[in-house]
Amino acid sequence: MVTESSFEVVHAVLSAEPISVDQAIAAVESDTAGAVVSFSGVVRNHDGGKAVDRLSYSAHPTAHQVLADVVATLIAEHAGETGQPVRIWAAHRVGKLEIGDPALVCAVSASHRGQAFAICSELVDRIKEQVPIWKEQFFSDGTVEWVGAGE
Repeated sequence: MVTESSFEVVHAVLSAEPISVDQAIAAVESDTAGAVVSFSGVVRNHDGGKAVDRLSYSAHPTAHQVLADVVATLIAEHAGETGQPVRIWAAHRVGKLEIGDPALVCAVSASHRGQAFAICSELVDRIKEQVPIWKEQFFSDGTVEWVGAGE
């Protein structure tokens, strides 16, 4: 666990195994938290007007470190905002996923809902923008599309 100021990173990993919102929430809950906010980005059955059958996520070898850096930067930017503990949990799947599977799960606990919502939202946005993970979409019509490659 990494701690800076009152922030605690409970979990921040890429996972080949299924990830769980319930596990994320349970990991960040505490007696000091008045709010627990979670996000689950799940595989949907469509994209761009086309039916999607499944996805596969691939990550650059540096993705684990980039994820850790994203979380550390977020913590540094929010350090000093509160004397109360803020707990963070984040995981992104890699490998094959089916419709309905969680691909990105984040949870944040804080004393107040505003801070928990803000940090969770920023965390999700930064992971999606900065961590080098590419999505391969398999469409029902047999076509395949890579998303994120070359960005």
